[in-house]
Amino acid sequence: MATNGTTNGTSATNGHSTHNIAPKITFYTNHRCPWAQRAAITLDELNLPYEEVIIDLDTPRPQWYLDINPRGLVPSIKYSVPGLLDEEIITESAVVSQFLADAFPSHLLPASKESPTSALFRARVNFFNDTWSNKVAPFQFQVMRAQGEEKDAKVEEWVKAVEKEIEPLLAHAKPFFGGSEKLTLAEVLAAPFLLRWNTFINDGELLPKSLGEKLGALPNFSKWQKAVIAESNVRKVYDEEAILAGTKKKLKEMAAKK
Repeated sequence: MATNGTTNGTSATNGHSTHNIAPKITFYTNHRCPWAQRAAITLDELNLPYEEVIIDLDTPRPQWYLDINPRGLVPSIKYSVPGLLDEEIITESAVVSQFLADAFPSHLLPASKESPTSALFRARVNFFNDTWSNKVAPFQFQVMRAQGEEKDAKVEEWVKAVEKEIEPLLAHAKPFFGGSEKLTLAEVLAAPFLLRWNTFINDGELLPKSLGEKLGALPNFSKWQKAVIAESNVRKVYDEEAILAGTKKKLKEMAAKK
């Protein structure tokens, strides 16, 4: 168990919260989990204080955690605001990140009525995140588990999907989504996977180096990825060696069960 930030204060300093009372947040996470990393980036970008509880993903979940999140997954947060909310549980990475961004409007996501264009920007971010999750992200595990010609074919499909679905949406990135100079919720939800793609491609075993060459030829995507993975809060809990070794071990275990 660890504590991040200060437990005193009035509100998140990076945005305009809907209340001026600092929330008490307990963050249940694991540093190897890309989905949990989404919530970690959100919390750190919003400069929110939180208590961190590491959940061991290599052992059966203890009953106390299943009482918090019956699915046994991370991330989860326990969220309290004195006099308003008492230990509310929020689970699932995109939901947790969206909730925090909505509770504390900031560079990540403006409040719907912050400006005449805020609702449109929020819609654009939501569309990007939906496109990322449904059209692009699934290829990572498909390629990692494929062999021979099937792997080559999946790489081609993956690159074509990024070129068709993501490249046009990044036309105005400066360097981040929609012309933002700071991370948005679009980057938050994609960042843990962008990091892993970079690591796995550089290693060459989990993802072929040819994938990196092909993605690098997409000007909007490649510039955006480099900017995202260079951000300090994106890399804050990322242990490259541990994640690389852990992923290889997991894939071998999955292959052995076939």
